[in-house]
Amino acid sequence: MGKLQNKVAVITGATSGMALATAKLFVEEGAYVFITGRRQEQLDKAVKEIGKNVTGVRGDSGSLADLDQLFATVQKEKGHIDILFASAGIGERGKPIGTVTEKHFDDTFNVNVRGTLFTVQGALPLFRDGGSIILNTSIANERAFAGAAVYGASKAAVRSFARTWTQELKDRKIRVNAMSPGPIGDTGSLENTPDQMKAHMVSQIPLGRLGLSKEIASTVLFLASDDSSFVTGVEIAVDGGMNQV
Repeated sequence: MGKLQNKVAVITGATSGMALATAKLFVEEGAYVFITGRRQEQLDKAVKEIGKNVTGVRGDSGSLADLDQLFATVQKEKGHIDILFASAGIGERGKPIGTVTEKHFDDTFNVNVRGTLFTVQGALPLFRDGGSIILNTSIANERAFAGAAVYGASKAAVRSFARTWTQELKDRKIRVNAMSPGPIGDTGSLENTPDQMKAHMVSQIPLGRLGLSKEIASTVLFLASDDSSFVTGVEIAVDGGMNQV
């Protein structure tokens, strides 16, 4: 029997990379998964890749109307939620303070902060007591990357959510944790990164390589399952030691 047998999970922004790998692993472990994405073509492709026990709902996590549609679909099809991986996020480097625009700030905080908050808020009425919420942060919420101040600040806000919501939801025994990725090599965010920059990243990682989406997925599975039944309020870094030593 799988670690998530008969569980219902919602994963936002799951049309590629880390979140898609997580959705696949959740289904392998027995869960039924609802995934979201902003582009219908990519969403349909992801659903096909997952293959079974999955529903795709097109939507933008920064849109409250889209979130309402997501949770209405979950309510109609399954009636409850056991696990939420609030993974949807955006980020852009190369934005030193002198070049930050109002649009860049608003776009980043709309998805990463506002979207995470209202995703969790919308999910809670459907949540079974004893469930698990996992928030997608980043090592950038602690480590300074030049040109990524807005992104890092948005992820620091998400880390703060995990602490506060752990307190707010403790009476329902809903655990809230954060997962903090380092550089993950098989994701779209690094596809167009020059080899020289990738080599520089690797030089700062004690394990000497970039991470893999499947390594993110296995960590999220741990936080979603009963294996982490006494773990709440924490942030687990999956970064090869980059931000730890």
